[in-house]
Amino acid sequence: MDDTPSRRPTALPALRSKARDAGFVRSSEDRTGSLLAALAAARPGGRILELGTGVGEGTAWILSGMDRAARLTTVELDPTVQAIAREQLGTDPRVTFVSGDAGTWLEDFDGAPFDLVFADTRPGKFTHLDRALGLVAPGGTYLIDDLVPQPGWPEGHEASVKRLLTELDEREDFRCVRLAWASGLLMAVRTA
Repeated sequence: MDDTPSRRPTALPALRSKARDAGFVRSSEDRTGSLLAALAAARPGGRILELGTGVGEGTAWILSGMDRAARLTTVELDPTVQAIAREQLGTDPRVTFVSGDAGTWLEDFDGAPFDLVFADTRPGKFTHLDRALGLVAPGGTYLIDDLVPQPGWPEGHEASVKRLLTELDEREDFRCVRLAWASGLLMAVRTA
């Protein structure tokens, strides 16, 4: 079976071109993106949070699965790379871009929980985990990637992944499934 996505967001080629021009190489892999689109489609009118916009490839995948009533908040520390996402996707009224540290954003946020949380940066995954998980609505999904060793991983990343997986597996309030494809994923659903 070929698991290469057959449908891709229309903005993806432009985002990839701009990412190459900017030297940004940490975008979501296509299979991860396809899963994000499916998870977003499963939540009509859903509230979605993305931690780590990057240049917006994951954002484009999420938006491609969302219906008109769904809303996406995406947070990015680096305003230069997020500017690419804003330029390509900023006219979509369903998305709100936040420039700033995701850890600080998680600490300060006091709104309603989210149906889907995609943590694609350290805060919400390796730091501020409890806060990110606390923002997942009952029945909602928490998704993380970059769990399989990759060339260029920063020092200490593998140990952080092991600690994270152990902590998530021990939680009683989430059902977890590990997916050993794409960059290595873990999907956790908050129990009711």
